[in-house]
Amino acid sequence: MPGFDFSNYNRNAALCARGMSLPKATSTGTTIVGCIFDGGVVIAADTRATSGPIVADKNCEKLHYISPNIWCAGAGTAADTEFTTALISSQLELHSLSTGRKPRVVTCMTMLKQHLFRYQGHIGAYLVVAGVDPTGTHLFTVHAHGSTDKLPYVTMGSGSLAAMSVFESSWKSNLTQEEAIDLCSKAILAGIFNDLGSGSNVDVAIITPEKTTLKRNHITPNQRVPKLGNYVFRRGTTAVLNEKVIRKEELGNFVSIHEMTEEADKMEVDT
Repeated sequence: MPGFDFSNYNRNAALCARGMSLPKATSTGTTIVGCIFDGGVVIAADTRATSGPIVADKNCEKLHYISPNIWCAGAGTAADTEFTTALISSQLELHSLSTGRKPRVVTCMTMLKQHLFRYQGHIGAYLVVAGVDPTGTHLFTVHAHGSTDKLPYVTMGSGSLAAMSVFESSWKSNLTQEEAIDLCSKAILAGIFNDLGSGSNVDVAIITPEKTTLKRNHITPNQRVPKLGNYVFRRGTTAVLNEKVIRKEELGNFVSIHEMTEEADKMEVDT
């Protein structure tokens, strides 16, 4: 059967019982948010991909295409979010062709949660699913273990608390499109500047019944700029206050540490 192979579980458990430490999951960082406005939905994400303490990619894409009217923001393991969303996109297209109607957002959410629950969290994909269909505007969160939420505004990832503070203080019902874009952008910026796992730029996707607009690098708050000054100083800039020259033949006139008397104060040495 295709899928993950857990045949090494018993072996790993036996090694752990003998004192060998098991490999730990890689810590990943991201800030992704979503917000419903009057007439559509906005999702946004930062663009930093980390590998432990290393920034692996400064401008990666975390907004994934599912269908023309459904998009997804992913946090967690990059490969898991990438291939999980691609798999569900393919399945949803086949489902749409067989039913003869546009795919529903709730159908996408159900496929995702059933797929992730099957693997009990071993697929590290934490997703914000957003879209517009004939039943209205929808915004869901899908966790790696299969649990879901449906809310007017959501945050996920290691920078989710900083992002949520922006929503909790500034969100209001019946937002306009521009207000929703600005609010989501500020929430991502809060994650960028307050979470070490999030950084670089802000990507935004606006989904309406008519079209989906992807604003790649909508805000670039961390652009590299030239140095403000030249830090190469000319010779002679710093004055020489004192100069002392000791010749090689004069070195014998100095007392070595071995010639010091025992009565002399002993040097304190850190060990």
